[in-house]
Amino acid sequence: MRTALVRRTVLTASAVSLALLATACGGEKADKADKADGKTDTKASAPATSAAPAAKGKTDAELAKLLVAQADLADHTFKEATPAEAAAGATATSDKPECKVLVQAQAFVPAGTPSGTARTKAIATPKPAAGTSPDDMAKAITGALGSTATTVTLASYEGKGAEEAFAAVKTASEKCSGGYSATQDGETTKITKAAPGAAVTGGDEALPLTIELDADGEKLTTQLVLVRKGNTVATFSSLSLAGIAEQPKALVDAQVKKLG
Repeated sequence: MRTALVRRTVLTASAVSLALLATACGGEKADKADKADGKTDTKASAPATSAAPAAKGKTDAELAKLLVAQADLADHTFKEATPAEAAAGATATSDKPECKVLVQAQAFVPAGTPSGTARTKAIATPKPAAGTSPDDMAKAITGALGSTATTVTLASYEGKGAEEAFAAVKTASEKCSGGYSATQDGETTKITKAAPGAAVTGGDEALPLTIELDADGEKLTTQLVLVRKGNTVATFSSLSLAGIAEQPKALVDAQVKKLG
């Protein structure tokens, strides 16, 4: 039961408006009455100005090159995310409409309308030291089964889209802190609490959350971290078959560093 529930949690948006490029220019307007009197306007005309170009979002291919990978973390095992997992996550919803964007953030689905996305999965893989006895090696393997597994999603946006997407999830986490239900593929999971997680540094803004689930009376703890860097939002959703997931600090740091 726990395995199935945790898997659904891993797999488990309002539209974001695009910033428009605008220009403004000042002009000089002569007053007809003054002209009749031979007077001229002494006010200097306002110089022509233009807004800064809207930030251009990255494509799937561009984000794929920025996605944290095996070469970045030797003590993690990476596995490519499948389109089917993303499609399954898109069906995730909540009994409270305001919580849907938070549920989908845990399910490979970024908020808003990204210009591109990239996804991967990683799990910490502690390796026994050389000379480890068979018994100790078996224990290490058993312990690895309880390691924290994390899905990573990068989403890039045009204009102010990244800021708005980040704000949408942050607002949802505040409105839904007291609990909500998440439903996917006909299965419903009860979330009892969404609370601030351990502080995360890096990026332009970060949102660390600790999310508690009720699985048939058993409490499970998962982690959700969002980090925005420019017009890209990185989302990390973590769980553990042992029941209590750790915040994937090394994975977050490596990904933020790679975003520049």
